[in-house]
Amino acid sequence: MTDLVFVFWYWWVIALILLVVEILAPGFFFLWMAISGFVTGALVLLIPAMSINMQVLIFSVLSVLTIIVWKLYGKKHPTESDHPLLNKRGVQYIGRVFSLYEPIKNGQGKIKVDDSIWKVHGEDCDINTRVKVTACRGTVFDVEKLD
Repeated sequence: MTDLVFVFWYWWVIALILLVVEILAPGFFFLWMAISGFVTGALVLLIPAMSINMQVLIFSVLSVLTIIVWKLYGKKHPTESDHPLLNKRGVQYIGRVFSLYEPIKNGQGKIKVDDSIWKVHGEDCDINTRVKVTACRGTVFDVEKLD
C-alpha cells in the first residue's frame, strides 16, 4: 500500500477552490477555510516531512478557530447601517397613524397600510377610527385609539 503524499501546493489549490466557492456563495465562511488552507500549505512548505494526518488536523483546527473568531468578532462589532429597519417592515410603521379597515372587536381588527392589510390588537373601536401603531409583534400591530 502506498502512502499519500500531500505537497504544499495541494493545499494552495484547495485554498483557491475554497476562495472560488466563497465568491459564488458569499458569507465569510469559506474565506476562513481558504486562509487555513494557505497557512497549512505554508507550514507544509516549511516542514515537508509533516504527515498527512497532521496536515489535516492543522487545517481542521485552523478552520474551526478562524470561523469561531470571526463569529465572535462579528457579534462584538456589528456593522452599522444607514437603514437599520430595512428588513423589519412592521417596525417601520411604529408611530404612524392609520384608519381602521375593519372594526376592532374583542381586541382584534385590521388596518390597511399602503397596499397591505395588517391585523391589529387594541381596544374595541368602530371602522374608520384613527389608531396609532405602538408596537409590532410579528405580523400583528398593537394600536391605541386616537381621540
